[in-house]
Amino acid sequence: MYGLYWCTHCAEQKELFGASFKYVTYIECGIKGSKDEEPICKEAGAKNFPTWQFPDGSKKEGTQPLQT
Repeated sequence: MYGLYWCTHCAEQKELFGASFKYVTYIECGIKGSKDEEPICKEAGAKNFPTWQFPDGSKKEGTQPLQT
């Protein structure tokens, strides 16, 4: 999951997972003290957050239900 530390939707997504979020590969895209994003996030094409990238290469944007 690509996310931003200040993103309310990212916080909602983390909350849905609860303690199990520790099993999610999370990439922080926000650079503290800057309005820019980490290059890895730009390279991955993450534009809306959270952005989920799945093993098959597919992506989904926004808060996803746990079933997804």
